[in-house]
Amino acid sequence: MEEFRSNNHPTKDIKGQKSGRLKGITICFCLTGSVSIMDSPHIARDLIRHGAEVITVMSKESIRLIHPNLMEWSTGNSVITEITGKIEHIALAGESAREVEKNKNIVSEQKSEKRSADLILICPATANTIGKIASGISDTPVTAITMVALGSKTPIVIVPSMHLSMFQNPIVQKNISILEKLDVKFLNPRIEENKAKIATVEDVSSYILNFFAKKKDLKGKKFLITAGPSREWIDNIRFLSNPSSGKTGMAFAKEIVERGGEVTLIYGPGTEETPIGTKIIHVNSATDFSEALKDTMAKKEKKYDVLISTAAIADFTINPKEKIDGKISSDKKDLQLNLVSTPKLINLARSLSENLFIIAFKAENNLEKEELIEKAYSRLKSVNTNLIIANNVSSNYVSSNNKKIGFSSDTNEVFVIDKDRNVTHLELASKQEIASKILDIMLKKI
Repeated sequence: MEEFRSNNHPTKDIKGQKSGRLKGITICFCLTGSVSIMDSPHIARDLIRHGAEVITVMSKESIRLIHPNLMEWSTGNSVITEITGKIEHIALAGESAREVEKNKNIVSEQKSEKRSADLILICPATANTIGKIASGISDTPVTAITMVALGSKTPIVIVPSMHLSMFQNPIVQKNISILEKLDVKFLNPRIEENKAKIATVEDVSSYILNFFAKKKDLKGKKFLITAGPSREWIDNIRFLSNPSSGKTGMAFAKEIVERGGEVTLIYGPGTEETPIGTKIIHVNSATDFSEALKDTMAKKEKKYDVLISTAAIADFTINPKEKIDGKISSDKKDLQLNLVSTPKLINLARSLSENLFIIAFKAENNLEKEELIEKAYSRLKSVNTNLIIANNVSSNYVSSNNKKIGFSSDTNEVFVIDKDRNVTHLELASKQEIASKILDIMLKKI
């Protein structure tokens, strides 16, 4: 196995920069001849940033699209493009020793040594490769390694990439069904706009992180999350809003899914991709948020355990009586707007359920720490939430680690305050790490 790895390649410098959640995990990354192979270097490096060791295997057709040197640069490891006397398929996906029961041609459950690869990831996978694997054909490095993996019970995840009509071909679907019965996992394309869109880099990373997640401590719990901004329309083309991207809400959604929870997401017009495994309700205005919350919580078959209110919903909107139908003329010299307050989402949620565990957010601009905490605690008491998260969203605010945070940032620094005014300071970290720590605090309270 060591012959495939390099310990001093410069790419190793990025290992574990996002997290250590894949530390000690070796992924055999198999590429086939799909144009979506252009995402493969990014996928590999994202997995490495979570601590994984990635070894690439390429079919002849995939080499026609990108050069193996690119994948060696991406992973810091040599690339396998053919099966040689080194029997790469056995070294990567087989057992180094297996006990065969006497007089029986079956493999014992006892493994004398750990297999070299912890996962075979085929991404992108063409219809051709899926068909070969389902038919037991081994004529490329990718199919050879997969054949061995099926025999050694090494986990396999396949990420198909093809046109929608091909993906819906009954023969392709039959082949997928055959492999699923052999416990092969599929991360299928997003079926959107009548197209089969290949899973994104984020989707693949999230799926693999979920695959190896050790703690499923949120299993059985149902979460309702609000995320993104609202838009309060002045006329038919202009609106009042804020710079919220939805990143914090998406971070919570990803973390919860990876830990086994169920998520319904009420999402305003943010810019972040929604994670696989969540139910999405798209909304626009503050009123839309309230109506969606009311309708969702009213469903008898769905009893939610937790509401996480990360959405940046407008506190004020245009008086409906004064909203202009059409477009306000640009020749107008002055414009006065009469604003009215919007319904408070958390008040509505609490009125609908006394037992709902509510996590609220209180964003402020350029306040000192004590004032920020005091204002957040006052809000917690007034709206009867269980936890409130205080953070500074000023565009020029710098964290304790001297880095900018705020709207649209990938990182955050927050104070978590409970009903007894206990304050937990979560220092600068990625928004998903912050979400994970807040959920840990929530579990202790529940």
